[in-house]
Amino acid sequence: MRTVRTLITAVLASAGLLGMAGTALADTPSPSPSGSAGAEAAAPTEAGTSFRTATAIRPGQPATASASTGDYLYWVLPVDAGQRATVKAKVTLPQAARHGAATWQLDVYDGLRRRQACTYGAQTRAADKDTGSVELSCTLRTVRAWAEPWANDPLPGSYYIRLTVVDLPKDDLGLPVHAEVDATTADTGGAQAVDGTLAAPLVPGASTATPQDTESPAAQPAALSEPDGGWSSGWWSDRWIWTAVGGLLAALAGIAGYQLTRGSGRPARIPPGA
Repeated sequence: MRTVRTLITAVLASAGLLGMAGTALADTPSPSPSGSAGAEAAAPTEAGTSFRTATAIRPGQPATASASTGDYLYWVLPVDAGQRATVKAKVTLPQAARHGAATWQLDVYDGLRRRQACTYGAQTRAADKDTGSVELSCTLRTVRAWAEPWANDPLPGSYYIRLTVVDLPKDDLGLPVHAEVDATTADTGGAQAVDGTLAAPLVPGASTATPQDTESPAAQPAALSEPDGGWSSGWWSDRWIWTAVGGLLAALAGIAGYQLTRGSGRPARIPPGA
């Protein structure tokens, strides 16, 4: 019985460690860029006008831009497998008298320039002519390490943010506006992990890069094409921890069952003639 109690204690302790591991690894925010003072000083103050000229930003790094109503504003950031990105934008509208309501829209595209759907958030909002600002947000699906060719699943690589007005009176075109964008990523843990991985993340120039190009800093895309710490390999996730602890629990349960059912040893011998 002492052995059984020891095994039961070990099983309960392992179950507690399993719960703590799951709580600690699920939905853990990705680390913010180091050197906060330097990051704030280097925060972009302009936006690109197309996919090719998109301004590169890091997750957690705010970006601003001054533009004219009707311009297309583009930013790009890296999002790795197992991460869920949330993009928020705020547009400060001109104080001058406007002629009517304006509808603003926030779109996010992956490295193949496929528009990704938002799981929640106000992606499109209308601002009355007297409204001083409008706020939009978009939370994407968790990025997968690998997907079928026919699927529209988000894949690791560069993600493009586009902010523009989609409906307004013609007389309001060209009025000055100020835009603020902030994108964050959160790790979702092994619950969202899949087997397999891409040969290379979907970043600009990935399909045309050569070994000589990768050695030249000037050949790297203008976008910050790597998350802090580099791209994940795609094979590791906290599912390995759950698998290992599950195997340990199964082994302990088997030993405990054996101890309970084996009895006290060899059966007593029956005397002859009994």
